Amino acid sequence: MYLHLGQDTVVKTDEIVAIFDLENTSISKITKGFLADAEKSGRVFNVSYELPKSFVICNSKGKTTVYITQISSATLKKRSGYMDDISNV
Repeated sequence: MYLHLGQDTVVKTDEIVAIFDLENTSISKITKGFLADAEKSGRVFNVSYELPKSFVICNSKGKTTVYITQISSATLKKRSGYMDDISNV
């Protein structure tokens, strides 16, 4: 299954490592350092033209990518489990 992150960007749900709320997690020095390192190495993609609300870490074939999106982490979580919820009905 795929998860739409905004604009024309979708990722495979099995490649998603974590979904974080940007406002709450960017307070930490560790998170700031991780995002700064990812940006320096060209692994951060901003898929938002609006104020970013969350970021998604994906890992595909050993390559880590960070997507910054305007969609809230709660909405992304709901979307990522949508098919699981339907299959349990």
